[in-house]
Amino acid sequence: MRKYLIRAAGILCLSLFVTGCGVNTIPTEQEQAKAAWAEVQNQYLRRADLIPNLVNTVKGYAQQEQKVLIDVTEARAKATSVQVNANDLTNPEALQRFQNAQAQLSGALGRLLAVSENYPDLKSNQNFLALQSQLEGTENRIAVARRDYIAAVQTYNTEVETFPGRLWAGVYNAKPMATFATGEENQRAPNVQF
Repeated sequence: MRKYLIRAAGILCLSLFVTGCGVNTIPTEQEQAKAAWAEVQNQYLRRADLIPNLVNTVKGYAQQEQKVLIDVTEARAKATSVQVNANDLTNPEALQRFQNAQAQLSGALGRLLAVSENYPDLKSNQNFLALQSQLEGTENRIAVARRDYIAAVQTYNTEVETFPGRLWAGVYNAKPMATFATGEENQRAPNVQF
């Protein structure tokens, strides 16, 4: 009976030590970062799904703006073809390719929305206004999802790179995850002229 109690006490102490030492922190933080990444992808997919409707609405009004429409369609195709899954989050080059494709799509969408300025009827079309509002909301959701992903990756990377997480990172072969970095063009103030 005494050996049984000593073993039980030993197992209890070992389990308390293991649960209190952070052994589960890295997998927990990693899963939170992966979930945040899934939300980023979800919002980009939502934007990609809205684009064909927006393009079709603009087509009816802006036949001569075919190049802009083609650019948007091609940028959407490229953006949806560049995928980064949760296993690629430690590869900064893969994330950079994804960011570049999404940035090209954002630029093409900006040009498409600027086209509406030349077409007063298009600007007042309810379908266009609803789609424009949906796109604006989606862009805000993308920004929030990216912010949440960046925070989750920061927490994970801090755990992987500091003690005692660094010890457990070796056990799990955990590597720091890549995060979003804004391009140089986004760091300059826009030129506004009246």
